Amino acid sequence: MTALLDTSQPPHATAKARPAQQKRPVGRLRRLARPDTWTAVGATAAVLAVQWWNISGFPGVSDDEGTYLAQAWAVQHHHGLAPYTYWYDHPPLGWVQLAVLSWLPGLFASPDHLFTAELRVAMIPVTAASALLLYLVARRLGLPRWAGALAVLLFGLSPLSVGLQRELFLDNFAVLWILAAFALATSPRKHLWHHVTAGGCAGVAVLSKETIAVVLPALVLLLWQHSGRSTRKFSLVGFGSALALLVLGYPLYALLKGELLPGPGHVSLLGGVLFQLQRVGSGSVLTPGSGSRQVLDSWLYYDRILIFGGIGAALAVVGSRRLRAPALAVLLLVAVVLRPGAGYLPAMYVIQALPFLALSLAGAAHLFARQVLRAVPRLGLRPLRWAVLALAAVLAAGWTVPRWYAGDRTALTVDANAPYDACARWIRANLPDPAHTRITVDDALWLDLVRDGFRPGTGVIWFYKVDLDPAVAATLPQGWRSLDYIVSTPTLRQDPSALPTVRAALAHSTTVASFGSTAADRIEVRRIDHTIN
Repeated sequence: MTALLDTSQPPHATAKARPAQQKRPVGRLRRLARPDTWTAVGATAAVLAVQWWNISGFPGVSDDEGTYLAQAWAVQHHHGLAPYTYWYDHPPLGWVQLAVLSWLPGLFASPDHLFTAELRVAMIPVTAASALLLYLVARRLGLPRWAGALAVLLFGLSPLSVGLQRELFLDNFAVLWILAAFALATSPRKHLWHHVTAGGCAGVAVLSKETIAVVLPALVLLLWQHSGRSTRKFSLVGFGSALALLVLGYPLYALLKGELLPGPGHVSLLGGVLFQLQRVGSGSVLTPGSGSRQVLDSWLYYDRILIFGGIGAALAVVGSRRLRAPALAVLLLVAVVLRPGAGYLPAMYVIQALPFLALSLAGAAHLFARQVLRAVPRLGLRPLRWAVLALAAVLAAGWTVPRWYAGDRTALTVDANAPYDACARWIRANLPDPAHTRITVDDALWLDLVRDGFRPGTGVIWFYKVDLDPAVAATLPQGWRSLDYIVSTPTLRQDPSALPTVRAALAHSTTVASFGSTAADRIEVRRIDHTIN
C-alpha cells in the first residue's frame, strides 16, 4: 500500500495545483458577467416579454397552425406523421420539433381557451434561441454590441414579428436552425467540425421548412469568407456532405415506403412536390388586387419600416464584405417574391426574411455611425460628430417607436380568439355524446374536440378531407347525411363551392349557436337536418 503513495512530490506541488482548480468556477462567472452576455440576454428578455403577453389572444388562430399542431399530436399519440394520410405537403421535421416542445404549454394551458392558441407558448423558447443566435451572428460579423442588440430588438419587437413569431409556423423552426448554421459558419475558431455542423443545421432548417433553402447561397458565401484558405475545400465538402446526407433522408424515407414516385392508390413525394410547384399562383405583388399583393399589403400594414428599411439597408451594405451574406439572403428572398410568373406566396414567407432584414438594418446603422465618427473629426469638431449621431438616432426612434407602439399595443390587448374560445366551450357543454357524434370543423378547432372525446380522424373531421381525402370519404357512405354537425368558420367559408359535400352540409343545416360580433369573424355551430332531401 505504501508503494501507491508518491512521497517524492514536494508538498508545495499539491498546493500549487489547488488554486488552478479553484479558479475554474471563477472563470465561468467572469464569462457570464461579460457585457456581451448581459446585452444579449437583456435584448432577448425585452423581446420575450412582449411576445409572451397575450400570446393566446393575438393574432387570431390560423388553419395552418391547427394543421401543424394536429400533426404534432399524431407524432406523439398516433405514432404517425399526420392524423390523416401524410401526403408530403412539407417535410415533417418541423412538427416533430413542435411535438417535442408540446410538454411546455401543458404547464400553462387552460380549458377556457382554444387549445391551438394556448400551445403557442411552445414558440417562446424558439424565439429566445433565435434572438440569442442572431446576436451571436451579428457580433461574429464584426458589429458592436449596440448594433447586435439593435438587430435583436428589430427582429423581435416589430409588430410584424410579434404576430408571426407567436404562431405555430414551421418557418420559425427553420429560422432557428439557419441562424445556428450562420453562427457556426462564422465561428472564429474555423474548426472543420463547426463547418460540418453548420451543414447539419442547414439540413435541419430545410427539413423544417423547405423554402428556407433560398438563403443557402448566402450561407455558402459566408462559409467561404470565414474558412481558412488552406482548409476551405475541406470545409465546403464537409458542409455540403452533412447538408446532403440529412436532406436526402427525406426522399430515402419515401423510397423505403414505396412513395417516392406517383402511382395508383398511394401518395408520393414527387406528387407532393409537383403539387407545390403547380399550385395556383397568387399573382404578382406588382399587380393591384392580386393575392400576392394582398399578402404584401398585410405585411406592410403591420410594419413598413422593417421591410422597406431592411431591403434598402441590404442594398446599401451588400458592398461590405462582412455584411454581404445577410444582405444577399435578403435580396434572394425578395427575388423569389418578384420573380416573373410569380407562384403562390404564403403569408408566413416573410418570417424567413425577418432576421436578415434586422441584421442588414443594424449593419447599415453601424456603417453610418462609423462613417460619421471618422469623417467629422477631421474638421476638428469633436462634439459635432456625436450631435449628428444623436440627431439621427432621435429621428429614427421618433419615426419608429410610435408606429411600433400602436401595433404592439394591439398585440398585447386584443383578444382575437374570443369567438373560437366560446365555440369550443359551447360544444363541450352541449354535445353530450362526442364519441358517437360526427362533426366537421376547420383545423384550428380540431384538437380541442379530440381533447373533448370526439374520435380523431373520422369523428371530428378536417372539413376539406370530407371531399378531398378518399379514405375519409369512404367513411361517409351517405355524403353530407353521414355528418351530424358542421362548424362554419371564416376559413371554412372561404371557398365552399370547391367542396361539394361541405357545401351541401351547409345548405342542409340550421344554426344552433353563433359566436362573434361581425360577419367576418362569425363562427356558427350548425346541426345537419337528415330529413331534408
